Amino acid sequence: MSAGTDARFMRTALLLGGRGLGRCWPNPSVGCVIVRDGRIVGRGWTGPGGRPHAETEALRRADSAARGATAYVTLEPCAHQGRTPPCTEALIRAGVARVVVACRDPDPRVDGRGIAALRAAGIPVDLGCLEEEARFQHAGLFRRIRDRRPLVTVKLATSLDGRIATAAGHSRWITGPRARLAGHRLRATHDAVMIGSGTALADDPLLTCRIPGLEERSPVRIVADRRLRLPPRARLLADAPARPLWILTAADPPAAAARALEDAGAELLPVAEPFLPNALARLAERGITRLLVEGGGELVAALLRAGLVDRLWIASAPLLLGGDALTAVGALGFARVDVAPRFEPVDDLRAGGDHLALYVKND
Repeated sequence: MSAGTDARFMRTALLLGGRGLGRCWPNPSVGCVIVRDGRIVGRGWTGPGGRPHAETEALRRADSAARGATAYVTLEPCAHQGRTPPCTEALIRAGVARVVVACRDPDPRVDGRGIAALRAAGIPVDLGCLEEEARFQHAGLFRRIRDRRPLVTVKLATSLDGRIATAAGHSRWITGPRARLAGHRLRATHDAVMIGSGTALADDPLLTCRIPGLEERSPVRIVADRRLRLPPRARLLADAPARPLWILTAADPPAAAARALEDAGAELLPVAEPFLPNALARLAERGITRLLVEGGGELVAALLRAGLVDRLWIASAPLLLGGDALTAVGALGFARVDVAPRFEPVDDLRAGGDHLALYVKND
């Protein structure tokens, strides 16, 4: 097939792969389409909890039509035995004639072995179709494998002058309903959402996805709380552990507070210093690949100072709150502009009267 045709079908696979974001950790969210005679005969994406794999589901739907077809996969098919058999074996058994792969899997259990297994079976493999787009979608996997931490996206809802609440602490609502809806969709595409203890105390949030029909897409809730200031009566604990609440705390937390929070349903994750790098490493060990950080300003500033923020998602409303209002980002302490973290804009749109923008830090 032509490069344009390959790109068209791979784009469909990427759209399918996006459906599983936030639902299949620690596995990557892969998309796959099976194409025969220019027509899609099977499609699949990684299921909740990582099963079934996208290739397995697409082959199941294609059935006998997979023989002689081309498989488009957003990530290199696995070649190792895990909770499910290798996808390379499934593709070989199905008799596909060609496989198009967007990007290699950085997992050392795969990392070229899947492509090699397919080629050894006599199946041509084309690598690199829409690779940049695929690596963007799988950035959480690459970050966890390469740097032993999740991809970190900071979400900010601010006034035009970068404020998140008045001097009295009033913040409902800076942005409008369409922007807030987009924020809930963002939660649904992440494995976990994290806030600092100050935000937990000030806002008493739920951190769930409250879009009708997508409530089950709510991520793991995480509070960074070294001193265990979160009270057991907090709303975050009202439905724990049915909806997981993890508390990142000091290596030797206060015993009485720890018992009270654990009795209320929270899971405590003690973390050694330096706190933030080790906290993110702890989350990666638990399988978290995509972490959404929703504040507060001091937590966001600490992550920025440590160079641990990969993306910024900013919803800005057309109002001004002034210099006495609360800032979205705490003190960074940079003496020079040229050492400040810079981000590249990659997407923006209007949501009612608000502006939504996504920025990515260049590695």
